[in-house]
Amino acid sequence: MFSEERRAQILEKLQREGRVIAKDLADEYNLSIDSIRRDLTIMEESGLLVRTHGGAIPTSPVTKRAQPPSNRYGEGSIYENAIARLAVTYIEENQTVFIGGASIHYVMLKYLPTNIPFTVVTNSVEIAYHLRTRENVQTYIIGGGMKSSGNITDALAIEFVRQFTIDLCFATAGGLSSKGLSTATPEVAIFHKIIYDNSRKLITLVEYYKFGVELFSSMYPVQKLGLVITDEETTDDKIDAIKAQGIPVIVAK
Repeated sequence: MFSEERRAQILEKLQREGRVIAKDLADEYNLSIDSIRRDLTIMEESGLLVRTHGGAIPTSPVTKRAQPPSNRYGEGSIYENAIARLAVTYIEENQTVFIGGASIHYVMLKYLPTNIPFTVVTNSVEIAYHLRTRENVQTYIIGGGMKSSGNITDALAIEFVRQFTIDLCFATAGGLSSKGLSTATPEVAIFHKIIYDNSRKLITLVEYYKFGVELFSSMYPVQKLGLVITDEETTDDKIDAIKAQGIPVIVAK
């Protein structure tokens, strides 16, 4: 196989799966990891992808479409599962907790504590539906116009959410940079800013490929994040850049 053909296949795989791992590609093409790394470097120099520790992710436009429900509400990646398992350990008895409608929030459901009572506030119909049978969880769903994703972030939801005070908020976004969290949609940014401002404790859940990404709408300044939980693929330099802003970062194993 010619190298150009292999790179085209790698790009197709990246667009289909959202990330590629160098070791897996080396095994698939029966090449050394160094050969695959050269491929990824050439592709990055051509603007086709962004290299990460151990692999590559797609380039990030400032606006992008939301994930389809089949991706958003699945088992989750190994990175999402590691972060979710650690995140839920911060939930305490009788707290009011905000859990949104991102894919990592859906992954959290299977790890939520069952031995203590607590309250969940959510803007996701999907999350609320899966919590309906949890005897130890009281669930409030924020009302308004529902998107195809099952999330609610319109003007009605924004007014509705102003009424709540949250003990613990699990924040996430499309990107995290030294400027803070960002997302593709202004309406979503405004909705979540109000939630975050009304929360006593903010824990931000960020997978490695979101570090250094700045999307269209600024969501929340990095100095107000409280705590960031990420995964083992996040490089030390990216972690140090957030820590330099005075924000603790924990790596989920």
